[in-house]
Parts: sequence; C-alpha cells; structure tokens
Amino acid sequence: MNKTLKIYIAILVLVFALILVADRNRPKPIDWRPTYSVNDKIPFGLYVFNKEIDGLLKNQKIERVSAITPYEFLDAKYDADTLVNDYKIKGTFLTISEFGGIDDQSIQEIFYFVSHGNNAFLSMKTFPQSLLDSLKLDYRADFQISDSTSFWMANKTVSSQKYHMTEGMGDYYFSKIDTLNTTVLGYQGNKVKEKRINFIQIPYKNGYFYLHTQPAAFTNFHLLKGNHHQYAQNVLSYLPEGDVFWYTKGQNSETISESPMRYILSQPALKWAWYLFLIGMLIFMLFNAKRKQRVVPILKPLPNLTVDFTKTIGNLYYQEGDHGNIIDKKIIYFLERIRNEYLIETTKLDEDFIKKLHHKSGKEEEDIRNLVFLINEHRKSYHGSLEEDLITINNAIEKILN
Repeated sequence: MNKTLKIYIAILVLVFALILVADRNRPKPIDWRPTYSVNDKIPFGLYVFNKEIDGLLKNQKIERVSAITPYEFLDAKYDADTLVNDYKIKGTFLTISEFGGIDDQSIQEIFYFVSHGNNAFLSMKTFPQSLLDSLKLDYRADFQISDSTSFWMANKTVSSQKYHMTEGMGDYYFSKIDTLNTTVLGYQGNKVKEKRINFIQIPYKNGYFYLHTQPAAFTNFHLLKGNHHQYAQNVLSYLPEGDVFWYTKGQNSETISESPMRYILSQPALKWAWYLFLIGMLIFMLFNAKRKQRVVPILKPLPNLTVDFTKTIGNLYYQEGDHGNIIDKKIIYFLERIRNEYLIETTKLDEDFIKKLHHKSGKEEEDIRNLVFLINEHRKSYHGSLEEDLITINNAIEKILN
C-alpha cells in the first residue's frame, strides 16, 4: 500500500468520524406522525393515555383488545343459546384512531353489540360510511383548522371552559344529524365559522353510540399541554359506568392483515401444516430439479374400425334407397342412448316420456315433443319413407343428442 493511498483512507475515515460526531450532537427531529400507538411517546401517540386511562375512567375495568378484529372479539363473546341469546360481556366498546379503519363486518357486529344494551365510543377523524348511513348522519372534513378554533362541551354543567387546540386537530364535524334522536354533546368553532357539532350521542335500540371527531385530544401532546387534558376528561365523562373494551389494534403498531391466508396463519395447527406443505414442496422441487423426462414418442391412435364399419353399412343402406331401414336404426340408436344416459323407459313414447326427458336432459320440451311425434308417425306409416323423412328425423334426433 503506497503513501498516497494511506492518506486518502485517513481523510475518508476522518470525514466519516466528523459526520458521526455532528449527527450525534444534532437534536433529534420530532416525529409528528399521527400513529395513535399506545407504545409511542411521540406527540400524536397514545402512550400517556394508555398510562392514565385508569385515572380518566375511575372504577371501571379496562380490557385492551389488540390481537383480533372487533368482529372476532365480540362474536366470541356472544352466547347463541336460545335461552340466553346475549353477550357474555356488558359495557362500552372504545376506539381512538386517526381514520375509521374498521371493516364493515366489524361495524355490523358493533351495531349488534350496542343493540343488546351496550355502548360504543368511537373517536375518529373520519367514520366508516356504513356507520354514517345506518345512523342517518352527514359528515364534513377539512384538514385545515384555524388557530382561533375552540372546542367546548354543549352542557355547561359539565364544563363551560373553551379549549384552544390546533396541533393535530382538524375541521371535522357532523353537518347533518337526526335531531329527533341525536343529542349534541360538544361543539367546535371560532368567530368566523359558526359552531359545528363534533361530539354526539345516538340511541340505537337498547344502547348508545358516542361519536367524537377529534381523536388528537387524547394524544400525548394535548394530555401534557396546559389544561387540554380537561377536555379529554369532559368527553370521557359521558361514558356510562361499566367495563370498557378498548380496541387498540392499529394503535400499537399492528395492522389487520388483508391476506386470504389470515385465518390459516392465525391457527397454530393450520399454520404449521401450511409451513410443512411449503417445505415439502421445496424439498421435492430441489430433489427433482435435475431429473428430466425422456421424450415421449408420438403414437398414432389405432383407427376406429367400428366407426368405419358403421359408415360403410350406412352408405350401403343409403345407396340402396332403403330410407325406412335407416330411420329404424337411428330410432333404435336414439332410444338406446336415452335408456343408458338418462335411465328412462322408452317402451311408450307418451307425454310422461316427454316430461322426464325434458327434466333430465334440459333440452327444449318442444324439440322433444316434435321428435316423439315424428317417431310415432314413422311407426304408424305403412308406405315407404322418403329421403326427406330421413333428413327430418335425423335433424330432430341430433337436436336432442347434441
């Protein structure tokens, strides 16, 4: 190694060292991603909420649901016994997320859960369309929000305070509600924009839906900033007493697989059976990769002498002009096919025969009726048959057999 090369290597190492030192001393950039993960300590994670939820919902049992979909969780808790026909659990289903990523099947199960005297609290910036349609709601969304926007509770006895929050919030609100059944619980707005509804309660059969459009209020940033945590407490104060089933899937860095193999991979026995199958196929391919099949010679099939013989006999009959005999042979062949393929008695070609053949063969009833008429007419005829009769009966038979 010459001296010049050593100098170049030394300079390169020095440059890398300076880059590492400068990067280490540089402040780490803030991650503003709205992950809503219970494990994230970034501004828009739910780490603080996860730690403080027991204090926010005092004397209420909190069960976190993260491994399965809402449908799979709630359906497993349903007792389908005719004497019970109810859920084994009672309480409130709760979820906080950026967007409504709950599948339609789970939404239907949540509706069924609420209809049995339970509740659902959903805090999202956008809701599944199936949910909005079922509850007769119209929704508007504007990602930009004014710095002067405030959030407050509709019931002054709960709180008369207005909270100025902008980070992570958006102009999401309900533009149309069923005023006869819906109770407004919260608003948002400023001097320019009139107040807009962002928190509602809707009865559904024996339970209630609580829909809130500002999930960022429950994130680390707002729970730790000033008095913003009071707004989250005010919103959660409307939750009925009882157990809370907090759906955190998607909020703890997990996502619901859309793979058609999801169920197989979720069952240990099926998963290992699938893996063993794949391993076995791989081993089979490796051991057989070098094996080549020798060329298979092309063998001409033996000529069908029976067909040739039949053609010869048919030509003899045709040349002799014995059309009646040919018609008889065709009728015999047709009836034999019917007996063998459809197991239908062919002694009497009457209305019962026509119906049975129509149902079993699927052929048009009119075509069958026409053929039966021609056969019966031929059998009654005492004069010789013409070539036109042979062609007509042959075409009628071919319609049924083909």
